[in-house]
Amino acid sequence: MDIRFLGLDTPAALFHALHNVLDQEESSEAGKTANETHVRDARAMASTPSDVKEFPQSYVFVVDMPGLKSGDIRVQVEDDRVLVISGERRREEEAKDGKYLRMERRMGKFLRKFTLPEGADAEKISAAYNDGVLTVTVEKLPPPAPKRPKTVEVKIA
Repeated sequence: MDIRFLGLDTPAALFHALHNVLDQEESSEAGKTANETHVRDARAMASTPSDVKEFPQSYVFVVDMPGLKSGDIRVQVEDDRVLVISGERRREEEAKDGKYLRMERRMGKFLRKFTLPEGADAEKISAAYNDGVLTVTVEKLPPPAPKRPKTVEVKIA
């Protein structure tokens, strides 16, 4: 299918058009069905960039969240296995004598879910927010002690 006739002949034009469609969908929040809410949440998850690192003693989740206050961010653990990072970025009050010429910054709710690895300790989690970057550290469980051979006493029958 040739989409050049729509003026979408460059990746930047296509990307900009997709953002406009997503912004229009977000602005019509009233009357959403459960399926539409799921689509919105999936879009919020996909648009929140993050890195996951493994260290000898911990797992570290780094999530970009520029322009937020620490009070706008929530870090939770669901079902002892799922790390959930969520929050909301709100639009600034518009000045009465000004108007937007372009709105490219993503606003609204964001959400990321991570299934914690098998060796993660869901009870030992810390989070720090600095310069628009959230860092969540999940400590690893200590390795199990090696099993010692069991000695069975031999009795005389």
